[in-house]
Amino acid sequence: MMNAGVLKVVAKGDREIIGTREFNAPRTMVWDAFTKPELLKRWFLGPDGWELTVCDIDLRVGGAYRYVWYRELDKVSMGMGGVYREIAEPKKLVTTEKFDQAWYPGGMVGTLDLAEKGEKGERSAITHTFVYDTKEARDMVLQSPMEQGMAAGYERMDVFLATMVAEAGKKENAS
Repeated sequence: MMNAGVLKVVAKGDREIIGTREFNAPRTMVWDAFTKPELLKRWFLGPDGWELTVCDIDLRVGGAYRYVWYRELDKVSMGMGGVYREIAEPKKLVTTEKFDQAWYPGGMVGTLDLAEKGEKGERSAITHTFVYDTKEARDMVLQSPMEQGMAAGYERMDVFLATMVAEAGKKENAS
């Protein structure tokens, strides 16, 4: 069993990276955090100092998404986007990925699987599988600070989800 809050990243085969993590929030809340622009902008920020300034999502098979991050310190922006290949709310999301300024060759297909945990589904687990076009691309990503970036992002997401869970609890108690 995974520990809540601990990201585990492993390489598989020649072209895959798999990240797993648990969250103390229901699966539907985690799904929303990954698919709603107004929620992504609150946690999907990248390293400290970056802001998600563009977050466009057309959540349908064949629909596109686009993210652009901006760092005020040096006026640098970084953009990426892709297409939704499969959507099974709130269980699975499959997307393509391509950066504007490619830092690895080719593209990537990401599969996000979400599972309920706990007796009442009050927790969830994600498995994020990234399949790169080549072994070279996968190895470049493994050698980058990708794991630290994912861990930092998921830590931010954890804090954000804790706030959402607390707000939902207050609304429930007020009813």
